Amino acid sequence: MAFAASTSTKGLGQDRRGKRKRSHLRAYPGSYLFILPSFIGVLIFTAFPVLFAFYMSLHNWDGISDPSFNGLGNYLDFLTDDLFWTAIRNTLIYTLVTMPVSILVSLGVAVLLNQRVRGLAFFRTAMFIPVVTSALAVSVIWKWIYDFDNGLINDTLLWLHLPPIPWLSSPVWALVGVCIIGVWQSFGFSAIVLLAAIQNISESVLQAAVIDGANSWQRFWRITFPLISPSLLFVSINSFVGSFQVFTQVYYITNGGPDYGTTVLNFLVFQRAFRENRFGSAAALSYVMFAIIFVVTIIQLRLSRNAVNAAAESNI
Repeated sequence: MAFAASTSTKGLGQDRRGKRKRSHLRAYPGSYLFILPSFIGVLIFTAFPVLFAFYMSLHNWDGISDPSFNGLGNYLDFLTDDLFWTAIRNTLIYTLVTMPVSILVSLGVAVLLNQRVRGLAFFRTAMFIPVVTSALAVSVIWKWIYDFDNGLINDTLLWLHLPPIPWLSSPVWALVGVCIIGVWQSFGFSAIVLLAAIQNISESVLQAAVIDGANSWQRFWRITFPLISPSLLFVSINSFVGSFQVFTQVYYITNGGPDYGTTVLNFLVFQRAFRENRFGSAAALSYVMFAIIFVVTIIQLRLSRNAVNAAAESNI
């Protein structure tokens, strides 16, 4: 009886809230006009391109003649496309290198920036400059740094009587160079997020740990690290998505070479669309990238759920 009464009361409350909401919308119909520009912008610049790209992924189109229906042909062609698998390999290598290194560097920088030292505002600003700097400007600078004859790195190595590194002529070293740029340009944003999470930890919890005799490493590993796990999850997902979006450095510095050593998926989409005029294949490749990012993100959320929930419970 009590359960039935509570259920009916809950349903009645929901009905009342729904009626109040509908009456509010009828009373203020002009409110729709305020969201109409944004709604139209989402339809034109987000929804339509996404749907049109899926439509094009099922067709062969060179951008001039009429599209011809191809079904899943563009997707099946990837199974025997060596360049596609090369781009997959390069993208995975780039992700597996830049993602953990960027997170570790960001975490270390966030811990250092949380200290009370003079000039802290300057260091925080300097750390974030690569994030807001134009990717093209960054690529121009790093291309000069990687130059074999006059680059800063090789000049320093020669001064130290060490052999120069073929940054732009070796497939392996070119991919390493792109990874270095990716870490340097992305760790600042992650560090700011982690710094905010660290500063949100209650001082009373850390002081209680000091009173209990915990050293700095124990306080970090047993208190700080678990409490910032939600932010670490966000940073890891953001880093993974960003690693699949690398393009400007590859386009300007290496142009996908040498010997396709830096051809990643995002660059291959550009190459298929604007160099080979295979817009259907480029659209299909874009959806393959979306599927990979979506599946891996879901897996990350599933695997990290227990750690995040444990951190939230300990925080409570």
